[in-house]
Amino acid sequence: MSNKPYKEFEPKWVKEPAPADSYRSIFRWGDQNFVKYPKESLYKMMKEKFAMTDEDFAGYAGDIGMEKVELNAPCNLAKEHLEAFARIAGAENVTTEDYPRLAVAYGKTGYDAARLRERRIDCLPDVVIYPAETEEVEKIVAYCSEKKIPLYVYGGGSSVTRGVEPVKGGVSLDMRKNFNKVISFNETDQTITVQSGMSGPALEAALNEAQQRFGAKRAYTCGHFPQSFEYSSVGGWVVTRGAGQNSTYYGCITDIVMGQKYATPIGTITTSHYPREATGPNLNQIMMGSEGAFGVLTEVTLKIFRYMPENRKKFSYIFKDWPTAMDAAREMMQCEAGFSSVFRLSDPEETNLMLRLYNVDETPLWKLLNVFGYEDMKRCLFLGFTDGEKGFSRNVARNIRRIARKHGGMSLTSFVTKSWEKGRFNDPYLRDTLLDFGVMTDTLECTVNWSNMARVHEEVRKVCHALPNTIVTTHMSHCYPQGANLYFIFITRMSDAESFKAYHATILDAIQRSGAALSHHHGIGKMFAPWLEGSLGRREYGTFCALKQYFDPNNVMNPGGTLGFDLEESEKRFLREDIR
Repeated sequence: MSNKPYKEFEPKWVKEPAPADSYRSIFRWGDQNFVKYPKESLYKMMKEKFAMTDEDFAGYAGDIGMEKVELNAPCNLAKEHLEAFARIAGAENVTTEDYPRLAVAYGKTGYDAARLRERRIDCLPDVVIYPAETEEVEKIVAYCSEKKIPLYVYGGGSSVTRGVEPVKGGVSLDMRKNFNKVISFNETDQTITVQSGMSGPALEAALNEAQQRFGAKRAYTCGHFPQSFEYSSVGGWVVTRGAGQNSTYYGCITDIVMGQKYATPIGTITTSHYPREATGPNLNQIMMGSEGAFGVLTEVTLKIFRYMPENRKKFSYIFKDWPTAMDAAREMMQCEAGFSSVFRLSDPEETNLMLRLYNVDETPLWKLLNVFGYEDMKRCLFLGFTDGEKGFSRNVARNIRRIARKHGGMSLTSFVTKSWEKGRFNDPYLRDTLLDFGVMTDTLECTVNWSNMARVHEEVRKVCHALPNTIVTTHMSHCYPQGANLYFIFITRMSDAESFKAYHATILDAIQRSGAALSHHHGIGKMFAPWLEGSLGRREYGTFCALKQYFDPNNVMNPGGTLGFDLEESEKRFLREDIR
């Protein structure tokens, strides 16, 4: 998508940067100087879909948040606690000011954005601390455990599950400022160890520049590129069991992690760092996904891979319908000829939007697709690229082409994939642009097996579409021989927080009823927590509770509903009788 000049009416998109101390600087996505808005043809399509007119886009739907943050919210911690934290981390790294406290109080779900636009401050930490060293975090955790002070962690802040929200006040550790260093680089083992606050771009830059920084023989990559890549942290990836857009080849973060260190109320927990072992339940896997409820992740050792972008083979194909496209994707994943890096299949509704987003509607191909039998709102777009050694990469792409053709897929060359790459990290900016006019965009995702994919796709979309005048797109990503992730995006006319929360709940209900896994890579946080026990089963969920009791018997680590640990029974959602 390009921000071309409009020929007719153009909404008053907010193009100026948000003031540094404003509400908008907290709830909007990413770089305050970057703006993204729909091109004119897409704007016209949206007006029709949402039953809106130019008049609806002539003024903002509520507050756009340019005012300075002023809360008049006192710190409720005793002076002696603040002094103790200052002794541990340094007085310059401890603050009770309004803006830093609000800046770590919310994540990036639509519920968060809507509440902040409504000036609804449901919770705040009493103090924000910027630790620099592992020992500081360990001392802070020990102190909070002893004094029973709630403790939260803010990594990159891109959570869409209310994972960072300090429901009980207390302390929030902001890891962005100081806790972002490389601890060690091991080219022999192909690993890197970093502090958990390191951002995606900082990690990737260190690996790409390994020859200059560490005297390595070649450049490397982590291979982990979530859509939140630019504004998420390594620690956030790990504690939520995240996945990057290249995961079909490199694996999700759970495949990339080699070792971890946690500061917990019972002391430091250090996992092993071997590629495989048979020494009982795997502690690395047990700790990943704990979302700060067992302790604070301080250090992470990750696998790294040779950086060879010159070997990348890009492709895109169009299929005539969703069932055919699913069959083709399954064969690609099960043919045992290797996996591509990015592997993304859009359903008909998403394909309609994607082809507009990536400017295919401005080319002769848009009309030719219908002529060739690839009908709009039936056709499905498949795109991706391969990575790895030159011969391997070429062979994977060759087999994908063979299977696509076998299923009637027509090549769109690499044009669409290149357009997708340009927007892969900045599409989230559109949410803030549209929400200024009362149009909400948000996402949910789940994991399915091939055998129940069609059912989950149909049932979840039906619930999403129960809200009139709503766009609901779905794509398959993060694929495996046994199944895939289904990722749902809804765009609808809505701006108030409680309407969002109610609608969001109906979709989570549908995911649980359909038999899909509640989340593939977003995690659970506090927003999805009411559904977790009902999704896993009571006895199965009990193992999580036993771990929580072991690591954090006083419930000071991310309390207030994270993973459902301290929810009332009446707050939990049980929708499937077979797993009660």
